[in-house]
Amino acid sequence: MDRNTFVAQIDAQLKLVRTEFALTQEKMALILGISKKTLVEIEKGRSSLGWSGAVTLCTLFADSRVLQNAYGGELSDMLRALAFQGLPRAPRPTMGGRVWWRTVREQDGWRIQQNLVSQHYRILNPEDGRLFSSFDRREVEAFWQLYGPGAKN
Repeated sequence: MDRNTFVAQIDAQLKLVRTEFALTQEKMALILGISKKTLVEIEKGRSSLGWSGAVTLCTLFADSRVLQNAYGGELSDMLRALAFQGLPRAPRPTMGGRVWWRTVREQDGWRIQQNLVSQHYRILNPEDGRLFSSFDRREVEAFWQLYGPGAKN
């Protein structure tokens, strides 16, 4: 998945999220910081939230069941994978992949996991800290070789 695909999918989910939270178009537009006219155009498929608007929607409505079911749970990890596109970041604690994840590689407590819904990958250290996220398995494997268990840093 790339940013454009993600934004198009979020545009398509906008009305469902608004309905899930029982918001009028006026209230949803106010929350997102856009005009009602723009919101209507997005809901009709004639305009787009764009990257910033999609991130805003996912952040403000992170507890949306519509979004969680569409993307495999918590969206913040997927947003980071899209936003940083392979740039290393400090480890962030996770729940260790108990839900929505399958382990595709494990060594010395380190894991490469793939999200069952969105299909993006992440690397977790032995403390369940997220070190890296990407949709590109080769990029994840390259990071693993450089910084994972047994790496010569």
